[in-house]
Amino acid sequence: MHCKMKSLMIGLFVLCTPVTAYANEADLDIPQLSSSQNSLLMIGMAICVLGVFFGFYQFNKVKKLQAHQSMLDVANTIYETCKTYLIQQGKFLGLLLVFIGACIAFYFGVLEGKGIGGVSVILFWSVIGILGSYGVAWYGIRMNTMANSRMAFASLEGKPLKLLNIPLDAGISIGVLLICVELFMMLVILLFIPRDLAGASFIGFAVGESLGASALRIAGGIFTKIADIGSDLMKIVFKIGEDDPRNPGVIADCTGDNAGDSVGPTADGFETYGVTGVALVSFIVLAVTGDLQRDLLVWIFTMRVLMIITSVTAFFINRVVTNEKYKNAVDLDFEEPLTSLVWMTSILSIVVTFIVSYVLIGPGTIVYAAGGNLWIVLSCIISCGTIGGALIPELTKVFTSPKSKHVNEVVNTSREGGASLNILSGLIAGNFSAFWMGMVFFILMLIAYLASGFGLADIMIYPSIFAFGLVAFGFLGMGPVTIAVDSYGPVTDNAQSIYELSLIECTEGIDEEIKQKYGFEPNFEVAKHFLEANDGAGNTFKATAKPVLIGTAVVGATTMIFSLILVIEKVIGVKPELILNMLNPYTILGFICGGAVIYWFTGASMQAVSAGAYKAVEYIKQNIRLDEDADLKASTEKSKEVVKICTQYAQKGMLNIFIVVFSFTLAFAFFSAPAKSPYPVSFFVSYLISIAVFGLYQAIFMANAGGCWDNAKKVVEVDLKMKCTELHDATVVGDTVGDPFKDTSSVALNPIIKFTTLFGLLAMEIAITDSFKGIAPYVGGIFFVIGLVFVYRTFYTMRIQPKAEPESVSMAEE
Repeated sequence: MHCKMKSLMIGLFVLCTPVTAYANEADLDIPQLSSSQNSLLMIGMAICVLGVFFGFYQFNKVKKLQAHQSMLDVANTIYETCKTYLIQQGKFLGLLLVFIGACIAFYFGVLEGKGIGGVSVILFWSVIGILGSYGVAWYGIRMNTMANSRMAFASLEGKPLKLLNIPLDAGISIGVLLICVELFMMLVILLFIPRDLAGASFIGFAVGESLGASALRIAGGIFTKIADIGSDLMKIVFKIGEDDPRNPGVIADCTGDNAGDSVGPTADGFETYGVTGVALVSFIVLAVTGDLQRDLLVWIFTMRVLMIITSVTAFFINRVVTNEKYKNAVDLDFEEPLTSLVWMTSILSIVVTFIVSYVLIGPGTIVYAAGGNLWIVLSCIISCGTIGGALIPELTKVFTSPKSKHVNEVVNTSREGGASLNILSGLIAGNFSAFWMGMVFFILMLIAYLASGFGLADIMIYPSIFAFGLVAFGFLGMGPVTIAVDSYGPVTDNAQSIYELSLIECTEGIDEEIKQKYGFEPNFEVAKHFLEANDGAGNTFKATAKPVLIGTAVVGATTMIFSLILVIEKVIGVKPELILNMLNPYTILGFICGGAVIYWFTGASMQAVSAGAYKAVEYIKQNIRLDEDADLKASTEKSKEVVKICTQYAQKGMLNIFIVVFSFTLAFAFFSAPAKSPYPVSFFVSYLISIAVFGLYQAIFMANAGGCWDNAKKVVEVDLKMKCTELHDATVVGDTVGDPFKDTSSVALNPIIKFTTLFGLLAMEIAITDSFKGIAPYVGGIFFVIGLVFVYRTFYTMRIQPKAEPESVSMAEE
């Protein structure tokens, strides 16, 4: 009994922590590389350093651009508000860091006996992971809030090419720096950390960046949509402009654009590249034997380094072509150069993939001797993901671009049916997009699976799983460009807001001032047209990056689940295929629970937005001043109050969601303990698969429906020029419905899928150990109840309370 109680206490302590989610892989035996391999990867580190300098070069390039002081002042106000938000998030991450540090010390020090030195190294890399996600997020908002003021001012020149290059320069700066910093850190672990600590350090690093990114992504998604809805609804209520400075929600909306569309995606991108890399490293170490491990690890990391070079090269080639093509253009379809950049990067990356694979694992190498022309097979598999990184944005544009038939159908139905048919048409677009996107993922993964049959089984077990992981790796192959076109959106969005908030058109003598000081005649009408049109392109390419990251999470999850399957086979001594099948009723039950949790999450995250937006709208209505004597400038005090409301609901919603995810993962893993038979373990494996599959389709549906609604509004504003009409009101309503769809629930499913899978690996490993499996279902029951309590809290403690109705006057009183 004493032994069981000891096991229970240790299990409860360890399992209540996210850090140990990787403990089953903590003893990864990273092989020692040869001197030539070390030298090759040292060159890779040097390229990463050069990439960081390139990022700062682009930063200074944008910083040197001119802007009117009124616009710089607004941009600085937005940045200072963003800083306040990030500092609040940093405090929350600091609490997580203390908690994680204690857990790392307990697990690796007490249970694993790594000693003070070993624990310190692992803890250090966990801290680096969190700081990495947090740091690149901070860099992202600094870059974007600087670029948006420059872009707003440049619009007055009426040169569309300049309005394309500024946000792209900012985006590529963020993309290259993000990838280089993450890859440099992983190369340091691979090359310099002692072999007995390298595996645990990889895990610690991935844990840190995953936790940091999840918190920033979920909270940022809630924050931005509270502010966005609160600001947008005022256009209908008071018939005011898009970014009327008198609206206290506008500054908060600009802050939210950065919190949700810059901080969240930047941290998420950093984490996605890191976790996917660690998953592949884990697979190679677990599934491949001998010197093949070294060659494949070096091949993977070299490919990642060269993808930085291909992205930067494609960026400059596209810049030369674009500048030549549009140098005298008076108008510009901003989507075309972005599309050509994505395709150019994809094609160049595929060519480099085959060349590098031939050199590193082709004829004359150990891999070639073991499996023949595997360099061709592996290159084809990666290329499935790389071509998918270009195909998926094209398919996304079919449903979200201002020029698409689906977006224009939303506009057309809104003419007669108002907001009702607007919403229905957007839902239809989202559903159809999920089908076609699913077909793309199916085809790409099928090709990868078929390719894995040509010799991969000669060098590894479960070759199809490795193939799926390489598809995810291919999605990320042109990472700097993917991040660049995603970051394009928040710059264009805020540029439009800064233009309006600066009140530059109302400034006395502004025409003469600009002509004398900056040397050109301002054209205000053309400026507004270009800013709005470019915002539509930004909306489209924000939408295209989401399915790529979501798809990476789902495809990469299969590689992570591989570790769980190996643990099951090793510990309980049963072949996985005997219990992991559809004839096992536990499999069906797991699928059902996984789907239920996905729908709870999307509801919970939107509830946080809905409740917060209600409070924000209530405050704005009470404090907005539109009379003749009202100050035309934005009120800093009122804006800060709206930001406070957004932050409060973002953090409250995020906390509830995290506790539910943790609790249900533990509960369902413990319910799967093989106390009397091995069959229950199928429950948790199918639960994880269900989370991934349901999450994929729910996320794509919501993201593309939201993007469709967003650009339908943009068509009415830009193409039809019908602001402040009933048609515009209908599209604004649709956009406010789509806001939490596309920027809260859908995008947060990416870290939720990965987080659940990673945390579940340890939970299941503890559940199947001999000393714990007997009591695991009972402990699982406790966590299940905790999860249900916080599911209740995600709705009922954030419920919108009805206002008290005024008492009616009785007939007698009358």
